[in-house]
Amino acid sequence: MEFIHVPVMPDEVIDGLNIRPEGIYLDGTAGGGGHSALIAERLTTGRLYSLDRDPEAVEAAGKKLARFGDRVRVIRSNFVNGVEVLRGEGVPAVDGILLDLGVSSHQFDDPDRGFSYRYDSPLDMRMDTGQRVSAKEIVNESSAEELTRIIKEYGEERYAGRIARAIVRSREEKEIRTTGDLTGIIEKTVRMSMRERGTNPSQRTFQALRIAVNSELDNISDSLPGFIEMLSPGGRLCVITFHSLEDRIVKNAMKTAENPCVCPPSFPVCVCGRKSLGKVITRKPIIAGEKELEENPRAHSAKLRIFEKKKLEAD
Repeated sequence: MEFIHVPVMPDEVIDGLNIRPEGIYLDGTAGGGGHSALIAERLTTGRLYSLDRDPEAVEAAGKKLARFGDRVRVIRSNFVNGVEVLRGEGVPAVDGILLDLGVSSHQFDDPDRGFSYRYDSPLDMRMDTGQRVSAKEIVNESSAEELTRIIKEYGEERYAGRIARAIVRSREEKEIRTTGDLTGIIEKTVRMSMRERGTNPSQRTFQALRIAVNSELDNISDSLPGFIEMLSPGGRLCVITFHSLEDRIVKNAMKTAENPCVCPPSFPVCVCGRKSLGKVITRKPIIAGEKELEENPRAHSAKLRIFEKKKLEAD
């Protein structure tokens, strides 16, 4: 299946990165290479490092970005290891970093990947197909308490406990192997009268399992401080999120980097010694315009936040 992923808010991302032709940039979530290509087109003597943990994405991005030659380096790696990867490449600092979080269109639309409740396929959901734990292991091996926590915390599902207990009862009779097995359990558990209008009853549980399988929220919170530290003066971090849990982490990380002071409000002056690393460019997140929403419905939930590293003070 051809790897197809339409980059979200391409104009807004390029504007947000404020690209310098001679600069060094990181696309931590290359996907099919859409955003990376737009960045690379604006470089002359600069260089772009494009990472992705999905081997299919790396292959697709490599093909798409081959025309840029040595200007672009495509590497298979989780973005949470981005700082380590860059240092291994001899890069001390970068002028811009992009993270387009969430699942690509290709991953959702490929039945074999098990991300979508629309298909009856292996219960997988791994972005990195080389990792051991998939959704199948979590569903069949986690306790009812742990499943409840995952579905409630990551899916914000009001019937998390009910669904978790139904999963445990069902797997006692037969292993849950496919997305169809799981959706069947959820549909029997969440009756029509209990469902939110216009939503699939499996939506929140599938989101929760995907986040758990891929450690998505931990990866975001673990990586952002290091990325901000690695920005050159005036460099920018652009992050696109697709649900409130991601957006909250990004918003708080950028806010903390702008104002890291932990002194009580009653203190007349700061004594903790923590200095601001820069400023938040987007007081409110940027969202897709009407034209893009018409052409790419998956952009509806996208939010872009931008942070700029503190510039050097003039002599």
